[in-house]
This record gives sequence, C-alpha cells and structure tokens, in this order.
Amino acid sequence: MAAIGAITAVVLFGVVALVLPGPAQGGDWQLVDRIAMWGLGWAIAALMVRYARIGAWPRPEGLQLRNLLLGRTIPWADIDDVRFGGGEPWVSIELVDGETVAVMAIQRADAAYADAEAQRLVHLVETHAPPTGVADD
Repeated sequence: MAAIGAITAVVLFGVVALVLPGPAQGGDWQLVDRIAMWGLGWAIAALMVRYARIGAWPRPEGLQLRNLLLGRTIPWADIDDVRFGGGEPWVSIELVDGETVAVMAIQRADAAYADAEAQRLVHLVETHAPPTGVADD
C-alpha cells in the first residue's frame, strides 16, 4: 500500500507541477516552484517507503528494530519489560537503564495480530533473559 502511495505522490505532484500556470500563461509559478512541487512529491514518497520498512526482527544477539526514523539492535539483556497497554498506538519496551523505546512494527491498529505479536515478544524477552542470581544463605 505504501509503495502505491509513493508512486501516486510522485506522479500526482509531477502532474500538478506541469499544469501550474507559469508566466507565459499569466500565472505566478516559476520553474523553481514547479521543481519544488515535484520535490515535495518525492519527499512524501520517501516517507511512505520508510514507513513501509518499519519492522522488528528477533536475532540471537537481540531485537533488531527499524522505526520510522531510527534503527538499532537492542541486546536481550537490556530489555526489562514489554508494554502494550492503555491507549498507546504501539508496543514499547522498557530498558534496564530506564529508557523507553517504541516498537512501531507492532501497532494497535492490527488488533488480534498485534496482541499475538506482543505476546510473542514477551516470550522472546523471557526466553533470552539472563538467569537471575540465587541468593546464598
């Protein structure tokens, strides 16, 4: 869907840039304005492509995340909690250092699928959690 939207944005803004009235047609649109209009279409397309590439993948070394702007791999030992409650639009993970990181790949809009994926993430975190120390007597 995002790819179709990206292509549509480039084509639509390109057509608009071509049909805007320039000085020869009695309008105020200059060449630089037309280029900027088409460039806006390309910028929207780039954002849509980036949105389509959002993801979260479990790896042996940790959870690899790619959100809208940033991507990183978070070691399993650094994940303290997985949250998907309240009105939050996506899963968030609490790290041991207190930082909260969004997992935009698991979105509330996906309903039952999102719940299942959130539970899967909880299970993965529990499976990869470092063993807790046993208190000595």
